[in-house]
Amino acid sequence: MTTPSRRRTIIGLMSGTSMDGIDAAVLTTDGEAGLDRGPALSRPYSPALRAQLRKAMELAPQVAPGAPVPAAIAEAERAMTLAHAAAVTELRTAAEAEGLSPSLVGFHGQTIFHDPDRRRTWQIGDGALMAELTGLDVVHDFRSADVAAGGQGAPFAPLYHAALVAAARAEGKLEGAVGVLNLGGVGNVTWLGEGGGILAFDTGPANGPCDDWVEAHTGAPMDAGGAIASRGTVHEERVTAMLDHPYFDLAPPKSLDRQDFTMAPVRGLSLEDGAATLIAFSAACVAAARAHLPEAPALWIACGGGRHNPALMAALEARLGVPVRACETVGWRGDELEAEAFAYLAMRSALGLPLSVPGTTGVPEPMTGGRLVRV
Repeated sequence: MTTPSRRRTIIGLMSGTSMDGIDAAVLTTDGEAGLDRGPALSRPYSPALRAQLRKAMELAPQVAPGAPVPAAIAEAERAMTLAHAAAVTELRTAAEAEGLSPSLVGFHGQTIFHDPDRRRTWQIGDGALMAELTGLDVVHDFRSADVAAGGQGAPFAPLYHAALVAAARAEGKLEGAVGVLNLGGVGNVTWLGEGGGILAFDTGPANGPCDDWVEAHTGAPMDAGGAIASRGTVHEERVTAMLDHPYFDLAPPKSLDRQDFTMAPVRGLSLEDGAATLIAFSAACVAAARAHLPEAPALWIACGGGRHNPALMAALEARLGVPVRACETVGWRGDELEAEAFAYLAMRSALGLPLSVPGTTGVPEPMTGGRLVRV
C-alpha cells in the first residue's frame, strides 16, 4: 500500500547505449507500488557531444582502475552533465506548471565501459555538479554496488518492469507469463511469471550494430523507421554464424557491453543487406533467449527505441511466433520508460530498498545501491 508520507516527486534521467540523447521523466512514487507519472521530454545529443562520448567509450577500456581519468573522458563527463542538467531544469519548469515539486534527481549517467566479469562498470556523470546546477538532491552511480558484490550490474530496469506489470495485471490488462523487451543499443529481457517469478538478462545486440552500420555508410545515426533494412535481404548464413558466439550458451545472469558485438560480420554486404541481416540477428538473439526462460511468454512487450523500427518488430514477431507489442498498447510511455525507471530506483535508493535481486543481475542477495548527493 502506498504511504503518502514517503512519496516524492523525482526526475529520472537516462541515456542509453545507443547514445542518441537524453530521456527525462517525472515520477511521483513511494519506491514500491505508487507510480504516478508526470511530464517528460527527450533531447538529442549534439553531434559534437555524441562524438565526445564515442571517444570516451573508446578510451575507457584502456583506463586501469584507480588511474587518472584522461582529459577526453573528463571533458565528455562535464559536457554530458551540463546537457542533462539543462534537461532537468526544463522539465522541472514543466512539472511545477502542473503543480508538482520535484525534490530528487535519478541521474543514471552514460555507460562508457561495462565488464562485470572483472567487476567493473563505468557510468560517467558528475552527481555533485548536477546537484549544484539544479538545486536538487541527486542519486547517481546506480550500478557499482551490484557489480562490486558480484552481480552483472545489468539489466537495471527489471524491478520497475515488475511494478508496471503488477499494476497492469491488477487492471486486467495482462495475464500469463510476460516478456518485457528493452530494445536499446543492447537488448535485454525481463521475464515475469504470473506467480511473481522474475528473471532478467541481456539478450544480445538490439539497435547498436545496425546503427553503427548505417552511420558508417550514410552518416545518419540510425536506420530511421527501418527503411534501409526493409529494402535488404537477410543473409541467414551470417545470422547463424553470429549466433555461434559463446554468449548465447551462457545461463543467466549475463550482460553485455555495447562493444561486445559489432557490425564486422556483415562487412562486404550492401548497405541494405547489412542492415537487414543485423536486424535479423538482433531478433534471433531474443528468440535464442527463450531457452533460458522458465516459461515461454505468451506476449512480448517492447520498450526502447527499437520498437519504433518496423523491420525489427516484424523480425521479432516472425522469430518468436507470438505477439510482440509496443509498450504503449498497455499504457506505458515507451520513450520515457527507462527514465521513469531511474526515478523509481532513485527513490528506492534513498529509502535503502533493493535496486537489484538475484534474478535480475545474479547479485548474491537483494542489493541496494546508488550514491546520494544532497544540496
